[in-house]
Amino acid sequence: MLLLLPPSETKRDGGDGGALDYGSLSFPRLNAGRRTVVRAVRALAKDPDAMAAALKLGARQRDEIDRNRRITTSPTLPAIDRFIGVLYDALDAPSLPSAARDRAASSVAIASALFGLVGALDPIPAYRLSADSRLPELPLKAHWADRVARELQAVPGLILDLRSEGYAALGPAPARPGAVYLRVLGQGPDGAVRALNHFNKKAKGELARALLAADALPETVDELLDWAAGAGFRLAPGAQGELALTV
Repeated sequence: MLLLLPPSETKRDGGDGGALDYGSLSFPRLNAGRRTVVRAVRALAKDPDAMAAALKLGARQRDEIDRNRRITTSPTLPAIDRFIGVLYDALDAPSLPSAARDRAASSVAIASALFGLVGALDPIPAYRLSADSRLPELPLKAHWADRVARELQAVPGLILDLRSEGYAALGPAPARPGAVYLRVLGQGPDGAVRALNHFNKKAKGELARALLAADALPETVDELLDWAAGAGFRLAPGAQGELALTV
C-alpha cells in the first residue's frame, strides 16, 4: 500500500541532517526535474519582490524568501517531520513508534511542488513553494504532471490518495482499481453530509496515523474498508475511483 499525502505550506525550521543531497531522495527518476525547479526557485529568490509575488507572500512572510535562497545549503529533516500544520499535527510523526516510522519509509509518499514526490523519511530542507506558485517560464503543473504520474503508475497495489486537488493535478494517480482518492465529508446536526475544507486535514492526519500504527497495512480496497470499520473510521465507497470518509 502507498499512502499519498499532501505537503504543507508551513514547515519546521532547522534540521539535524546535512545539506540537500538528491541521491538520498526516493523516486530518483525525478531528480532532473527537481534540479530544474530548485534552480528556478533560487534564481527567483535573488529578486525578493518578484518571489513575494510568485509565492503570494505578505510583508511578514519575507523570511520564506531566505529559506528558498538557502535551499541547497540549509540543514535537512525527514520530510514527514519537516511539514507542520493541521494534517501533520494530527499525524504527529515525531511521536510515532519506531515500527510505524519504518513502515512510513516504504509506504508513504508526500507530494511536493519543489521535489515532485518525496518519501516520508527523505531528508529535505525547509522551503516555500506551493502547487499554485508561479515560477517564470516554468509552469509547475506542466513540469510535474507527467513525471509524477509515471512514478505513481509504477507503484503496484493499493494507492490511497489523500492529496488536495491542487497537488493531485501535479501528478495524477493511475486510473485503475486499487488507486482511490479520499474525500472527507462532515455530517451536520441536521444529518446532512457536506464536503469539508480546512477540517478535512485533521481527519486525514488521524487516518494516516492509524494506518501506520495498524497491525498490517491493507492490500486492497476491500481490506481497507474492513480495517476502517474495525478501527472506528466511517469509510465507504464514493464516486468512481473515490472513497468517502465521514467525520
